[in-house]
This record gives sequence, structure tokens and C-alpha cells, in this order.
Amino acid sequence: MTEPLHHTSLFPLNTVLFPGGRLGLKVFEARYLDLVADCMRERRPFGVVALRSGHEVRRPDDAVSFETIGVLAELIEVDSAQPGILQLRGRGLQRFQIESSQQQADGLWTARTRLLPDDEPVAPAPAQHETVRGLANAIASLKSQGTEPFDAPYHFEQAGWVANRWCEILPIPLAAKQKLMELPDPLARLSLVDEFLRGKGVVK
Repeated sequence: MTEPLHHTSLFPLNTVLFPGGRLGLKVFEARYLDLVADCMRERRPFGVVALRSGHEVRRPDDAVSFETIGVLAELIEVDSAQPGILQLRGRGLQRFQIESSQQQADGLWTARTRLLPDDEPVAPAPAQHETVRGLANAIASLKSQGTEPFDAPYHFEQAGWVANRWCEILPIPLAAKQKLMELPDPLARLSLVDEFLRGKGVVK
């Protein structure tokens, strides 16, 4: 059965959001202040897509292009400590595919999108258990430095969750993160992460 199309407001960023991942944003452009107000009022998510070219902040004659697969983000917290500036905290939900997109007069991008399936909750393969333990150790290390890197609950028993969290903290190029996020097979995604970690000597 084909997924229905949805109307989605887009936020093109120099980052790749993963399902279950954290999103922190400072918003001051009118188009995005309006977007946040609409999402809060209607309790709906917006779409985060990674930029291929162009800039996050609108510039004259800026040629913006972005990936066709992104992730919906829900607003968790909105802080307006400064006039005209909002600090947002969001969380990644479900991946989507852009079928068509257009830019409004105010500069906001909107799209017709189709939701993509969530990762199957499959367990990491036995050969990947060291990578799972490595993530647990990385979390413990970050916590000891006063950083809470990921939102609870943790799902070490799910290959997709482990792969996504590694992707968020590894120093890999944006394009590589995008390809990993797009992979529909969570075990294949974790396998690539595992291979990278072993190649760098992070996991033995």
C-alpha cells in the first residue's frame, strides 16, 4: 500500500538529523519564526533536510539545493530568552521522501512528502556487539564530562538505534551521514559503522 502524500514545511540545514536524534536550533529569520509558531499552534512536525548547496540563512541570489530524503522533527522545547530569537530543542521522528518542493514568497520551502518506513527493531549481529559496547562506553565517557549526548530511553538492543547514535557523534562528512541515514536496512547501516570504527581502531 502506497503511503499518502503530506504537506511538509522544510528546514534545510548543514546537518543530518536521524530518527531519535536531538536537534538544537537558534531561529531568528521571520520565515522560521512563523514556521515555529505554526508548528506549536498546530502541534505538527517540520522536515529537516541536509543542504547540498546554499546557506542556512537566506542570502540574495542564493542557489539552495537540498537532499530529497529528510527526517521529521517534533518540537520539545522553545525558549524566547531574547526578543526576536528562539532557541529550539527538537527530536527526530520518521524519515520522509520529497516528491516535489517549492519556495514561498517569504523564502520558506515546503514540499509534498511521503513517509518512509521506520527501522525494523532487529538486534545487532553478534559480530557487532563490540560496537554496541563501544557506544555504551562513549556515552559513559561523555556523561563523566557533564554531557548527556542522547535522549533516553537507550535501545542498545536495536541495530538501527545504535547505528544512528554512532553516526551522530562520529567525525564523518555530511554526505556520508546522509547516505547512512537513508539506508533502509538497519543491520547494513550498523555494519558500515562497525567497519569504520574497526578501521580507525576504535573497536577491536
